[in-house]
Amino acid sequence: VVEDLVGDLLNLNRSLLVNNFFPVLQPAIGVGSAFEGWSPRENDVVYRLLIPMKPPRGHAFHLELGSAGEMLARGSCIRVELECTCMGGWLVEDMLCFLHGPKEELRRNQCPSLLRTLCTGSYLDVEKTALWFHHFVRSAWVVVPGSHRYDLRVHPSSRSCKLQLTRTNASRRTIVIEMMFGVQQGDSDIFLSSENTEAIFTPSTMWSQSCAVAEVKFFRHMASQVPHNSFHLKCLQLCARALVGIGFSTYTLKTAVMHLLTTTPLSGWRRRDFLLRLEDILRYLRCCLEKKRLDHFFLGNERVPEEIILPSYFRMAEPLNLFQRLAQDPDTHAEALREFVELRDR
Repeated sequence: VVEDLVGDLLNLNRSLLVNNFFPVLQPAIGVGSAFEGWSPRENDVVYRLLIPMKPPRGHAFHLELGSAGEMLARGSCIRVELECTCMGGWLVEDMLCFLHGPKEELRRNQCPSLLRTLCTGSYLDVEKTALWFHHFVRSAWVVVPGSHRYDLRVHPSSRSCKLQLTRTNASRRTIVIEMMFGVQQGDSDIFLSSENTEAIFTPSTMWSQSCAVAEVKFFRHMASQVPHNSFHLKCLQLCARALVGIGFSTYTLKTAVMHLLTTTPLSGWRRRDFLLRLEDILRYLRCCLEKKRLDHFFLGNERVPEEIILPSYFRMAEPLNLFQRLAQDPDTHAEALREFVELRDR
């Protein structure tokens, strides 16, 4: 239902804005725990989807990654550049070239370029992009097929589009959807994404390098490799539920399980091994906490399946320590150890 509704919404966006110069929205990709199959709260699921964007006609996106050494290039930008459409294969009927067309004719007869609508300077603006899509959803919802079955509420969000859909029938069932925006890095499974960062303040032209698509692809790949009725997702889900109310990150937990899935024989994730694997997960986390080191799964990890398409420098990079803060701050390390004891005792 979620993917169908979002798909209809995006199809409508492409058909209604065909003569405009906004980002061209591609089919959404479900990401996060709900689409990986281990959502910790089955009755309170948030369906997160990444919407890939391509540049409109006469425009190009240039990805400028954050400086070396930053964790997953969080300070990255998407520079927008106008391209000539006067010659050859770029020639588009009834479209004036933004670079060489008569300025008065451009102003009078053509919609403004992306640089004048959703950019700050030469860079695609996350907040302007999210606000543009918010306005589109509000205005177009009534003509989305099946929309009459739901009451729509759009929640405020500066870097994504959050929808709450409530069934109009007696069940009043609620679905929460969060749509983020991204630009693919080459042909890889890595995107520059609008998703929120941990930073207190993030400039609106900054995009985060995201592995969310690679992660959901990893879990789908593992589902094809593990024995039938494997319990690896149940192990992850049970541990994630135990984390509710604790400051311990579910991403830390997920990273640990991904490492174990590539180092533990896949035959060992059957129902009969459920308790053993739970013990393995806790033992692995405890060991990482004691060493103050948990390596990012996709950076510098030779065990990442070849089916996951990564930029070449990801595979050649030095492993990135997600617990670097614990190594630098004794108080943070002590707090993490206390939280682990609370998790273990639940």
